[in-house]
Amino acid sequence: MVRRIDVTGASGVRLAAWEFADPPKADPGRSGQTGQTGPAGTTGTTGTTAGGIEHPPGVMLLHGLMGRASHWASTTRWLAERHRAVALDQRGHGQSEKPPETEYTRGAYVEDAEAALEELGLAPAVLIGHAMGALTAWQLAARRPDLVRGLVICDMRASALGGASQREWEEWFKSWPVPFATLADVRKWFGEDDPWVERPNPSRGEFYAEVMVEHEDGWRPVFETEQMLKSRETWVHDAHWEELAQVRCPTLVVRGLDGDLGRAESQEMVRVLPDGQYAEVADAGHLVHYDQPEAWRAAVEPFLDGILH
Repeated sequence: MVRRIDVTGASGVRLAAWEFADPPKADPGRSGQTGQTGPAGTTGTTGTTAGGIEHPPGVMLLHGLMGRASHWASTTRWLAERHRAVALDQRGHGQSEKPPETEYTRGAYVEDAEAALEELGLAPAVLIGHAMGALTAWQLAARRPDLVRGLVICDMRASALGGASQREWEEWFKSWPVPFATLADVRKWFGEDDPWVERPNPSRGEFYAEVMVEHEDGWRPVFETEQMLKSRETWVHDAHWEELAQVRCPTLVVRGLDGDLGRAESQEMVRVLPDGQYAEVADAGHLVHYDQPEAWRAAVEPFLDGILH
């Protein structure tokens, strides 16, 4: 089952949220019996209606820059065994709205996620974010602790990346040989031929094939690269340690051993977090959940079990 749910983000931007599997059924016989406390005094590990029916705990997943909700499809399917897992296409991405004049700021992304949590009835939820989506998740957790009971940060740095990094991305986008003639060409370029690839990486090719759409002249990204640069511009120049320290809920920091987040910085992030935990995944780069999906699950699932059950 794949189900799209339309939600309204900040400034009326239309967003697409996705369920890739049916969530577990609500339990009418366990009303108020969880005995656990969520953030900001909320009680219970699941939502309970006025009629006493307990719903499965909510999880919202936020992709990274250039990503889309479907990148979380395999993750949401195992999550759906015990949770209601919803992945969001963030503004400018996937099938969400990409208005050219809309703000692509940190505040807008955070407000979108906040609105989605409330409209979908997921709160208090666990947020799982990759890269830019992880930054959005921890900024929301710092701003609205009542909405977030747990947090998973996947391969996102808290330190500033700087202007040189932004210029490298501008040049990288210019190097893409678009349009691609076939999806096989997409997979080969991003998995082998891209100068940023140190060794063949088929999962990276698959990741980028997922964000391409066919046009008359070939395959092009579903997003506008200018909007991606605008989105990135709003966070690469700043460090985000202060907001990280404001996150009160249990938080798992996950890094791929060959990813962008170094071990020293990730462990410092865990130290700064009031309730931080650490996990690393071997033989994985920045796209941890694509490179090693089973090891990713093995890292995340025990953490979720510890805070939701």
